[in-house]
Amino acid sequence: MSYPPFLNRRDAGEQLAARLSERGAWPNTTVLALPRGGVPVGAEVARALGAPLDVFLVRKLGLPGYEEVAMGAVASGGVRYLNHDLIHRAGVTPDAIAAVEARERAELARREQVYREGRTPAPVTGRTVLLVDDGVATGATLRAGLLALRALSPARVVVAVPVAPPETARALATQADEVICLHTPADFMAVGQFYRDFAQTTDEEVREALIRAAHPQE
Repeated sequence: MSYPPFLNRRDAGEQLAARLSERGAWPNTTVLALPRGGVPVGAEVARALGAPLDVFLVRKLGLPGYEEVAMGAVASGGVRYLNHDLIHRAGVTPDAIAAVEARERAELARREQVYREGRTPAPVTGRTVLLVDDGVATGATLRAGLLALRALSPARVVVAVPVAPPETARALATQADEVICLHTPADFMAVGQFYRDFAQTTDEEVREALIRAAHPQE
């Protein structure tokens, strides 16, 4: 694999959409993208497949003092996933977990208001759901998303991402009906290493992508 394989998130979305399209049509499918970075990827997938696009709000619970390390995640619908082994090894107290969770749930509520602006969530029940992100490291965020999605009774849940470490892809496959991943490099260190441009996606870019998807002919 040449490095990096993706110019930016839009390019990653186009490549992912091409892989999905090789499988044929995806009828009765909804694309749910994880904000913020998963939205430009998901937008290209939804456009190529002719599927509705929406955000699925999930927030990583960062380990106190090492916030880049996920000790778990929370998602819409009150779902919480915790890595109990990591929490035990790090000696994180219940109060510390509660403080991190309260902060991230407040951010979930803020993003719900900012991104949807009163629009009804895209249909999920009885449909195939493509859960899309710009890449996966530990998978904690996606695992919380998968737990939350099951409560909405989709027909199938397919995780679709450009890149993930092999062990994470295998772990996600035990929860999702299928995992479609373009690259599973053994030398994975961070999602950003596989992008030439990995600039942070803004709230405004997320809003614009959702508006364009809701009004494709305008």
